[in-house]
Amino acid sequence: MKFIDYRISEDIKKSLNEHSFKRPTDIQYKAIPSILKGEDVLAIAQTGTGKTAAFAIPIIHLVNQLKDKREARGIQCIVLVPTRELALQITDVFNQIGKYTNVRTLTVYGGVDQDPQIQSLNSGVDILIATPGRMFDLVSQKHILLNKVKTLILDEADHMLDLGFIKDIHDLLRFLPKRHQTLFFSATIDKKIKKIAYSLVKNPIRIQISPKDPVARNIEHSVAYIEMDDKRFFLERIVNNNPDSKILVFVRTKVRAERVLKALERVGIKSATIHSSKDQSDRLSALNNFREGKNNILVATDVSSRGIDIPNVDFVVNYDLPDQAENYVHRVGRTGRASKKGQAISFCSKGEINILQEIEGFLKKRITVLEISKNEYLQTIEFSGESHADWKSLLKNAEQSERKRKKKKKKN
Repeated sequence: MKFIDYRISEDIKKSLNEHSFKRPTDIQYKAIPSILKGEDVLAIAQTGTGKTAAFAIPIIHLVNQLKDKREARGIQCIVLVPTRELALQITDVFNQIGKYTNVRTLTVYGGVDQDPQIQSLNSGVDILIATPGRMFDLVSQKHILLNKVKTLILDEADHMLDLGFIKDIHDLLRFLPKRHQTLFFSATIDKKIKKIAYSLVKNPIRIQISPKDPVARNIEHSVAYIEMDDKRFFLERIVNNNPDSKILVFVRTKVRAERVLKALERVGIKSATIHSSKDQSDRLSALNNFREGKNNILVATDVSSRGIDIPNVDFVVNYDLPDQAENYVHRVGRTGRASKKGQAISFCSKGEINILQEIEGFLKKRITVLEISKNEYLQTIEFSGESHADWKSLLKNAEQSERKRKKKKKKN
């Protein structure tokens, strides 16, 4: 079945054709009809399978129909997401698909001045894409009215609920009409989150794509056993061996991200970081530069792995293994998207072996081990630009100390 065969607005079909959307992906094929019928949906699918378009296409069509009939007043749909970057990305998708319609989409998120967002809200909005904190602030200030909302969407739903937003979501439901549609979309979902999700929906249609393998088949996975203090040398080697490749590096903490940045700087490798402590403008700049190929190395924390679509990422490097096994899926899902091939390389220290076993248990398969001989391991460190710099520094200090010793000896 092709998109031209769907009973959706011709304006939407026009924009889909412009972006070369010919046939629906599996998740789109299964989700779109149910959403168009107004049914609640709980959808689980791998990253890179087109989940955003799976809900954007039918929602834009439904809202556009109401606007054509002049029945749409106020916000008709809310999309809640865990991060600002994901909010902006989803907004781009809605704007692309709704380009030729009368549907107005707005993003609101924290970390920036709220006044421009309030002005846009006052101009009239049909679909609101938001992070919870800023949205609830604007609801409490009565800048956002929710009494007309017909659809609530939680993207990266497992992360949203796991972050403790469940109370906020229950509070949100008090503002929504009793009869509304609820959609959950995520790449992973555990029993605890599933139970919470089912408590928020009514007789949902459950859609699960590729349940036996939570990661895309076109990603090649491998793990290398590397001590924590030596990881920077092996990252340097990967970068130098793949000078034209786009490499996304994941670390566990914000502090680790900045340390890796400095380590790369010491060996002359340009990179950027993205994490929650950075200003929003800096985060967007780093992400856009990476997306556009102006900078090929981006060091990120787990929050950035959620749903962000960056084209043509060649390598995902798990510099640190994630705290939670399911986050491995979200990290490696940044590569091998759609039909493209990707590589996921993990560095595992002695202290991370238990985490690796949890990841393999979650994947229900072993990850290929990259065998590194003792000689190769030592050579990687020895031939590092940082290692050379250290040796030069040590030699220089030794020579200076020797000269001082000789001068002192002569005086004596």
